[in-house]
Amino acid sequence: MDSRFDGIKRFEKKVWLASPTMHGDELKWVTDAIEKNWVSTVGENINESEKLVQEKIGRKFAVGLSSGTAALHLAIRLAGEKLYGPQPANVGTLLGKKVFCSDMTFDATVNPIAYEGGEAVFIDTETDSWNMSPEALKKAFEIYPDVKLIVVAYLYGTPGKIDEIRKIADEHGALIVEDAAESFGASYKGVQTGKFGDYSIISFNGNKIITGSSGGMFVTDSEEDCHKVRKLSTQARENAPWYQHEELGYNYRMSNIVAGVVRGQMPYLEEHIASKKRIYDRYKEGLKDLPVSMNPIPDDTEPNYWLSCIVIDKDAMCPHVRSEKEVLYKSEPGKSCPTEILDVLASFNAEGRPIWKPMHMQPMYRNNIFVTTEGILRGRSNAYIDEGVAADVSADIFERGLCLPSDNKMTEEEQDIIIDIIHRCFK
Repeated sequence: MDSRFDGIKRFEKKVWLASPTMHGDELKWVTDAIEKNWVSTVGENINESEKLVQEKIGRKFAVGLSSGTAALHLAIRLAGEKLYGPQPANVGTLLGKKVFCSDMTFDATVNPIAYEGGEAVFIDTETDSWNMSPEALKKAFEIYPDVKLIVVAYLYGTPGKIDEIRKIADEHGALIVEDAAESFGASYKGVQTGKFGDYSIISFNGNKIITGSSGGMFVTDSEEDCHKVRKLSTQARENAPWYQHEELGYNYRMSNIVAGVVRGQMPYLEEHIASKKRIYDRYKEGLKDLPVSMNPIPDDTEPNYWLSCIVIDKDAMCPHVRSEKEVLYKSEPGKSCPTEILDVLASFNAEGRPIWKPMHMQPMYRNNIFVTTEGILRGRSNAYIDEGVAADVSADIFERGLCLPSDNKMTEEEQDIIIDIIHRCFK
């Protein structure tokens, strides 16, 4: 380590990006399930967790599932069946259909489109919220007016402009699958995320704002959709005295043990959000004199502040290049880059992470269409015409951004040291 970091001691105990924060109630309900021998995919913990979630979000029904990804898959399947009708078991409900979806997200958001035989069309990000750009979505509908499904994800706990997206969807008769996996407890214009989609989901993955160690939920106002998801998530068994199956199902139901952890976590949701907000605010104040900006919070939005992130100003970026799995950078006085900061944090036993790599840049999706506010971005360069550089907001945020340690259990002293380390990266 170079002399810029002299005097800083390595953290004895690792400072995590975002780890589970347990309170004791979780063990109570898990123990209760074990003592009552309800250790399958039925039980009081599941029922109570579903009730607590639907009341928090303000929806009529919630269905506990094994993961947020499972919830997304069933949401997308239901949307496909509603739009295009049931399909044979070996044919996806979206076979050959294009689906507009967020570009800057984890691949769990978009993979279920492929599960159902659809083709993801990635919509560029807006700088205001780091979520799907309504303007790029409008452009996509100009190009593909027959698309009938939009999958919208909220990044790092901050809602996007879902009212504008809903208006565009309604104008084209399109359905919305709302991926609120990262934003449980966040609100837009006073309404909880998970309330806006025709089909909506949340996640209880181990690093989320509250956790079940795993798990997720499908939330809806439709009793019919609720019953359908319960059926599909338990192998689509029919009401017969033997195992009879008339459509393709899955083993997607939440365990009563996992639900016990969720049940124990739910009373602490607001406490976790308040803690995450303090972390965000301390970073914003502590880094205000550096050439960086925090992940934005639009007006009328109250995030859950799941992860605090920064983007380095373009003129303060030191040279760096990325391959598919490796990165090289050259440190320069007064400048830094995401990889340098992450490397230095790791050397002091603190965990950060790069921004999600946009879906249109992922090797498995590089042949998929990517739409910006200017139109389809792929193939826009022309060696014979100086057209300038087409805007790619997602790639720019990925290039210059990183997620900072945002763990609820991080002390103020530990965060002050992390802030000091980041300052020294720019010396």
